[in-house]
This record gives sequence, structure tokens and C-alpha cells, in this order.
Amino acid sequence: MKTIRFICFALTLVAHTHTHVEMVFAETWKRHTIDSSDREAGKRGADGVRLLDVNGDGHVDITTGWEEGGAVVIYLNPGPTLATDRWPSVTVGSVKGVEDAVFADLDQDGRMDVVSCAEGKINNVFVHWAPKFRTKYGTAKSWTTDKFPASANRRWMFAMPMDVNHDGRPDLVVGSKNKNAIIGWLENPENPRDTTAWKLHTFAPTHWIMSIQSVDLNGDDQQDILYSDRYSDQSGIYWLKNPGKSGTSWTRQLVGGLGKQVMFLSVGKLVENQDPTVVCATLDGKLIQCVLNKDGDWTETDLPLPFGLKAGKGVAIADVNLDGRPDLVTTAEAQREADDMVAVAWKENLPDGWIDHAISDQQGRKFDRLEMLDLDGDGDLDLITCEEVHDLGVFWYENPTR
Repeated sequence: MKTIRFICFALTLVAHTHTHVEMVFAETWKRHTIDSSDREAGKRGADGVRLLDVNGDGHVDITTGWEEGGAVVIYLNPGPTLATDRWPSVTVGSVKGVEDAVFADLDQDGRMDVVSCAEGKINNVFVHWAPKFRTKYGTAKSWTTDKFPASANRRWMFAMPMDVNHDGRPDLVVGSKNKNAIIGWLENPENPRDTTAWKLHTFAPTHWIMSIQSVDLNGDDQQDILYSDRYSDQSGIYWLKNPGKSGTSWTRQLVGGLGKQVMFLSVGKLVENQDPTVVCATLDGKLIQCVLNKDGDWTETDLPLPFGLKAGKGVAIADVNLDGRPDLVTTAEAQREADDMVAVAWKENLPDGWIDHAISDQQGRKFDRLEMLDLDGDGDLDLITCEEVHDLGVFWYENPTR
């Protein structure tokens, strides 16, 4: 519903750091629920979405950890014609204080397992082993859960599967927060199912890891590690350079955002023929943009978050309206702000500046990381995310471009 108060606000013109920004409120995107909150089922406080096609049907599936309820859940994408309905799901485990869940075939048996990270009283990294038989993949009781003893006593926030030591086995890059916080990796042993044999190695001390991605930033055909560290005077976006098979030391370089509360990040191109841009939302009201220069340094600029939001959370680079120019899509923690703020929005990339557009209505106050994907098969990119405070659960917004 459009409100007079919001329409007036949305017609405001704002100038920021020499960039023309226009705010426009039009029809919000339709929200489709994948799964709702359910206290009895442990589904409270959906905290992040991670994607992968786990059953080989050509449709990308989702795993999510419900932080306040503890359920770790897989959602199987039913395909474009049924995507607006509730998705089939299976709860693969229960972990109190789960912060993150991600797909990874750790034992390389052809069936995707799920790795979850927990903080609070649990403080461990867990693996939820997929059933031996593919026909049992959607049966909750066929899944088993183990923890990695080497990960005990740290508040884990994020995990990413990656073959760190080039031995052909998927390791886990992991990040934690607060006391003894690190970014490091759990080394996959010869027998992956023996979780006591996994070893934890440290890349660097940190304070509060928010996001980890693997990406080849310098074009050497090696996957580097990019991460955001949220707190302290050394907070920022960092790059761990992959030394390749011949090296043992991953060197760290600051990308940008020093001293800022950096949240989730994304990598892509905002300008044609330009090197990839790292974009990161912050709790300081900014979207940080960092471009790698030919001399190996980074150029950092920023944009205001849409509609004057201050508490940014997630960001993605995507051509929302199919005009050939990549735009910026954002989520926010609007519970920190005025009640009438729209927390999910996109910034349209125009030759002479940016225009802010609403995606969500005013329902929902704390959104998380997001993914852009064509779920209904109409050729434009829809938005997948989740929300914690208003218990909206796991859902997607339908792009109205087509």
C-alpha cells in the first residue's frame, strides 16, 4: 500500500558526493513465501540463504539456518511453474544459535551435505551428512549430524567450501567473531567422515566476520578469498591472495572500508570493460565500492544506501530492469531506524546518476544476505532473502520487469 507520507518522501531529490541520486517509489515487488516461521519446528529467525542445485534438476536450491529456533533446512526448488508455492523442504539437523548454513559435498560421495556454523553456547562448526541413498535425501531422519572438535570454543559466523591446499578435497574456510576470532580453514583429511581428524589452520586474526567469498581477483586463475570483518579500528574488506600449489603463505591486503562496520559483500562489474568491483553494505549508511587498479592498489568510493537508510546488510550487483547496466540491490536492518522505512530496495544505474526504488513494503525489519536469480523463468532476476524480526521466514520477491 502506498502511503501519502512515503510518496512525499520518495519524490525527494538528494545530492551526495557529487553523485545525483533520485528517489522513486513505485509498485513494490510481490513477495512469495518459501517457508514460514514455525516455533514448534524450530523455525524462528531465518538467518541467510545459500544456493546450489543439489539434486541435478537444473533448479537452484536453498539452505538456511534458523538462528533462534535452531532448525537447519534445505528447500528444494520446484521449478518456475511452482516457484510461487511453498517449496518442499527437509530439516537436516538442529543447532542452537546457528548463524550460517551452506552446501558442501565434504565426503565426495555425490550427495550434497550441509555445513552449519553456530555461536552462543554451542560455538562449533557442524556437518549434516546427506543420506547414503539419494531417494532418502528428503527424509529428515536419514540425515546425521557431527561437529568438528577442532572448531570448539569459537563463535562461528560463516563457512565457505574451497580446496585450500589443492589436494582435490573440499576444505572449509571459516570465520568467527569476538574472543579469539579468526578467519581460517578446516583441512579435509583422507577420511572426511572422521571429523576428529579435521585440522583448523589460521589465516589471520579478526574481530567479527560477516562475509566470505572465493573469487579470482587478480586474474591468475587461482581462487582468492575475500572477506568482510565488521568490528574494531581494523575492520574492513580484506583480500587473501592464493599462492597456488607452489606457495604456502596467503598474503593479506586491505581492499577498503577501513574502520567501518562492513556487512555482506558482492563482486561484479558496474562499468563495462572495468575490472571487477567489490561492493559492500555498511551500518554507516554507505555502500562501499572498491576497484582494483593496475598498480595493485584499490580505489574506494561510496554511495548512500537507498532512501537514506543507515543500517545496510546485504548487497548484490545485478541488471534489475534489463537495460544493460548493472544496478545495486540492497537489504537493511530497518529495526534500527524509523518505522516507515523500506528495507529492501534497488539503486538504478543511469548515465547521470542513481535512482532509488523500493522492492519491499514496510513489513519486515531485519533482512539478511540476498541472492538474485530468475525463479519464475520470465527472464528477469528475482530476489531471494529472509527476515528475522517480523518472522517473514524465507521468501522471494518477484521482479515486475517482465
